[in-house]
Amino acid sequence: MRSMRSLYLLLVLLCLMLLAGCAETETPPEVKRLEGGIFGTTWVVSVADPITDEELIALRQGIEETLERVDWQMSTWKPESELMQLNDHPVGEWMAVSAELMQVLSLSQTISAQSDGAFDVTVGNLVNLWSFGPQQRPDAIPDPGQLQASLETAGYQGLQLDAAAGQARRQQDFFIDLSGVAKGFGVDEVARYLTAQGLSHFLVNIGGEMVASGEREPGQSWRIGIELPHSGVQVAHHIIPVKDMSVATSGDYRNYFEVDGQRFSHTINPLTGWPIDHRVASVTVLTPENANADAWATAMMVLGTDGLPLAESLGLRVLMLERNAGDWTTHLSSAMVAYLGEEKAQALMQGK
Repeated sequence: MRSMRSLYLLLVLLCLMLLAGCAETETPPEVKRLEGGIFGTTWVVSVADPITDEELIALRQGIEETLERVDWQMSTWKPESELMQLNDHPVGEWMAVSAELMQVLSLSQTISAQSDGAFDVTVGNLVNLWSFGPQQRPDAIPDPGQLQASLETAGYQGLQLDAAAGQARRQQDFFIDLSGVAKGFGVDEVARYLTAQGLSHFLVNIGGEMVASGEREPGQSWRIGIELPHSGVQVAHHIIPVKDMSVATSGDYRNYFEVDGQRFSHTINPLTGWPIDHRVASVTVLTPENANADAWATAMMVLGTDGLPLAESLGLRVLMLERNAGDWTTHLSSAMVAYLGEEKAQALMQGK
């Protein structure tokens, strides 16, 4: 009798062990992926929530409609876009704008003021002169007189917004270019759409600007690579875990041209009218909303290491990679260290 009871207990224990083993090795939901093109780049949405193929098809349609709406509102490549209508509107006259365009313009003006003009959406004519905008021209250094004239016309103070009335106007004949913030806003809009569909675990990536919601699988955050070019090949220099946070990176290595051996970055310093000229190769900013991160990454790229005190004063999460005698130096703001944790931060500082 005792031996039968022992055998029974042994069988029960064995079953419990098997059940525990099954629970531990339970396969998480498959991460499903959608992708397409927008804003002259690619978009990728990875969904870790359980979702059927039919739901995925409907999701693609909603994502595409969301992105096309943002593109129509803020593109400088579409002559009929809402932004281009504002650029073509008579100087000094108010024009009614959508709530979304007003939101992006208001955010841009706030960051322009906080960065003392390091971020400025009114420098579109300068961007075009340097052949990085929709009015591209042969790769060459622009005429200094044209540069000075465009610099004198630009200035975020000349863009006036009346949020209560939903209208905006240009006080000078500058060209508004939202390429430093619109893509981030598009990321945010897709994330808002996915959340409205009841999804909690996803990663939205538009041309390297991302928002990570929830987890890739239980207990595992989404992992984001911070790129740098090595021998002409872009590789992940740092890998950071991200959860319920957006990530934007600005760098001088993806879009540039060379004249007589001198390299000119696509990032224009609004204060000088010339491309940036310092050793910082990449700036990554983490904020809850990607439009904010996108604009601040651009501002910090303009400022270089001189922008680190500003990042500290505003509590911005900033990771800055600086060229240093053939190697790289990693700068982290205090807020970024706090987000990553001391151990991970130290590993990044040591290039691990």
